[in-house]
Amino acid sequence: MRAAFILGEIGHGLRRNLTMVISIVLVTFVSLTFVGAAALLQMQINQMKGYWYDKVEISLFLCQQGSVSPSCASGAVTEQQREAIAAQLRSPTFAPYVASAHFESSAEAFTHFKEQFKNSPIVDTVTADQLPSSFRIQLKDPTTFDVIREGFSSTAGVDTVNDQRELLEPLFSKLNQASVFALVTAGIMIICAVLLIATTIRLSAFSRRRETGIMRLVGASKSVIQLPFVLEGIIAATIGSVLASAALWAFTRFYVEDYLSRESQDLAFISSGDALLVAPALILLGIVLSGGSSVLTLRRYLKV
Repeated sequence: MRAAFILGEIGHGLRRNLTMVISIVLVTFVSLTFVGAAALLQMQINQMKGYWYDKVEISLFLCQQGSVSPSCASGAVTEQQREAIAAQLRSPTFAPYVASAHFESSAEAFTHFKEQFKNSPIVDTVTADQLPSSFRIQLKDPTTFDVIREGFSSTAGVDTVNDQRELLEPLFSKLNQASVFALVTAGIMIICAVLLIATTIRLSAFSRRRETGIMRLVGASKSVIQLPFVLEGIIAATIGSVLASAALWAFTRFYVEDYLSRESQDLAFISSGDALLVAPALILLGIVLSGGSSVLTLRRYLKV
């Protein structure tokens, strides 16, 4: 009997405040979509970092005529210096860190340069002797770059030690900033959602002040009086959070998986499974926000 009464009160409240309920659904949908998008963007950043950091190489650019590095004081790298560097890379000191290392001559570097910039006019202004020979090193752990840099930065015949991660860090920094912006926007939208839920609950309680007054007089418990209002907010917020989860899943499924991953097959993208991992957290967040704001509002307004 009590359950039927509570369900009847919930249905009555939802019908009476349908416009505000729709507003809660929409605001919750937008705010949690931003929260989920920020989470997925951070997952994408971490996945790209893991993918690219495993592929980046360290380049030991060797001395050539005109190099100003102190280790190039004797001029261009000699064959003996090149062999000494190769032996050092194979030594017990550096072998635990190096997955592979191969020598690239100036001619090979020029060939790769022409392939990479074949559609650029800069190709006609560069010659093979302008590109230094180098050792291309793949590390077992990309975070151990400092070991190689400290070990070879002053080695005779080595001009510079270059880590390709330095080229990727600005990109990941911009993506992290975008993720923070999405989180800040989501936080603002969540505040708007909480305020709207609280306002809706107050309006609903005000419109039924006569019924709640009678319920107090007949000795109804605090939970019986509050529960219909709380559940109204939870239902509306849950619908919004489910819609947000569905939108994020559809985006990753039909745009990321079906389009981006096929257009850029050399990149690692998140999948719709990642969106499904985020969905329960979004739904739980919607329930907690709506339930918490409803309870606090009712305690202040109904004083029960």
